[in-house]
Amino acid sequence: MRLLTPFIGYFTLLAAPVLAQDTSVNYANTITATDLKKHLEVLASDEYEGRETGKEGQKKAAAYIATQFKNLGLPPVVNNSYFQNIPLTQSEWGSRLLVANQKEFKFMEDFYAFPDLKDTKVYTNEIVFAGYGINDSVYNDYAGISIANKAVIIASGEPVNKKGISYITKTDKKSDWATNSAFKKIEAARQLKPALILYIDKDITTTITRYRHYLADPTLVLKEEKNDKPSIPVVFISQAIADSLLSPNKSSVEKALAKINSNGKPKPLTLSSTVGVKLARVESTVNAENVLGYLKGTDLADELVVITAHYDHIGVIDNKVYNGADDDGSGTVAVLELAEAFTQAAKEGKGPRRSMLFMTVSGEEKGLLGSEYYTNNPVFPLDKTITNLNIDMIGRVDEKHKDSSNYVYVIGSDKLSTTLHKINEEANSTFTKLSLDYTFNDPKDPNRFYYRSDHYNFAKNNIPIIFYFNGVHEDYHKETDEISKINFDIMAQRTKLVFHTAWNLANRNERPVVDVTNDFKDK
Repeated sequence: MRLLTPFIGYFTLLAAPVLAQDTSVNYANTITATDLKKHLEVLASDEYEGRETGKEGQKKAAAYIATQFKNLGLPPVVNNSYFQNIPLTQSEWGSRLLVANQKEFKFMEDFYAFPDLKDTKVYTNEIVFAGYGINDSVYNDYAGISIANKAVIIASGEPVNKKGISYITKTDKKSDWATNSAFKKIEAARQLKPALILYIDKDITTTITRYRHYLADPTLVLKEEKNDKPSIPVVFISQAIADSLLSPNKSSVEKALAKINSNGKPKPLTLSSTVGVKLARVESTVNAENVLGYLKGTDLADELVVITAHYDHIGVIDNKVYNGADDDGSGTVAVLELAEAFTQAAKEGKGPRRSMLFMTVSGEEKGLLGSEYYTNNPVFPLDKTITNLNIDMIGRVDEKHKDSSNYVYVIGSDKLSTTLHKINEEANSTFTKLSLDYTFNDPKDPNRFYYRSDHYNFAKNNIPIIFYFNGVHEDYHKETDEISKINFDIMAQRTKLVFHTAWNLANRNERPVVDVTNDFKDK
């Protein structure tokens, strides 16, 4: 049975009643570098203040996009509006206190916590230094001790001898306890129910510098998903804090780990110290908007092709505007051009058989919030949504392709439907002739881009998807992601590939068959 699948997909493609190729090319050619630049010069300008979700710049961007849909003649479909409101809960730091042996340390300098931390108030003199915090059949830092209802300190890494041989793997290769250190160790500690986990980040200055925006700034979650379940708090601390707590025992982190490394035997310490932590989050309500442009189809109008891009970016940081020209101004203006191309076809009597939804979403940078809200609260039935084509960063050329810009990364096209994958490849071979790079489609790729943009919320609902992407470049999430660095010619060609794929999907007899199982391991 399985061997027949590729042939079934092939004959389905041949049977698709696509309108004449010259017709689709005519409308694809309305997508131009000039028009893409015209829109991006607006949306990626300083006036839009980096389009951060819930902020004034994002509202201005939403209004601009809605105006473009209105000018195209697309009707408002959300309670006579182009906007789907996204109710969000904003959370920001209130109390940020850590005291070790009566010495107060500084938040975002000596310690940090992830913003999903629940309000925490712990003061205790029951503290255990549990070495590397490993609980394994060949080595167990918790053997013979209890950390229940105590504060536990754990270090990164794993025990190795002087030759660098791991006591766990018995080779020079590190175990998962070192390579996936923090989260694996934190989960192991949580199973033993301590009152507080203090994890030593030996490179805390680098971590804080790199992730300051995420760790210190307000965060957003969907109101409907607010989680009030209690959890064991985790605070990441500098080695200086840990040394302060070990000092009454005439020890330090370096000395304690050296004793473990000398013979590979756990040596936990019960400390004669006190530690107090008080961390609290303050919550408020924020609203953002998805912007929807809808084009009704003809004889298959009850079915829907959804084309998405996120129009939010990361806003203003340290008084510097992060304009996000590529991420994802490029995808946003591509959606506007696609809407124009399909709308012109409809006005000339060549409209798509299926309906089209051109949707720019907000909240992607905060955790795919806009697309999650839409799939939880769909304006059009998800079971009638045949495909999502998602465009996130298509205006640049990455280092791998610096000598040949005629490419695009394709992610997810075969994760649910072999038919969809073939449709996209045929559209490319017939019309755009880009080099389709599937590097990031590999399930083993460490970047895991399949789980990191808005298509994923459609895929979780068993809707076949394609994610179009130019790869990461040196300006990703930096203030230097500016319009001056956009390659509008290759951006137009990539947008045309989306158009030709969408044209086929909107006009073929059959919707793409879901014939692949995906377990969606996004954690």
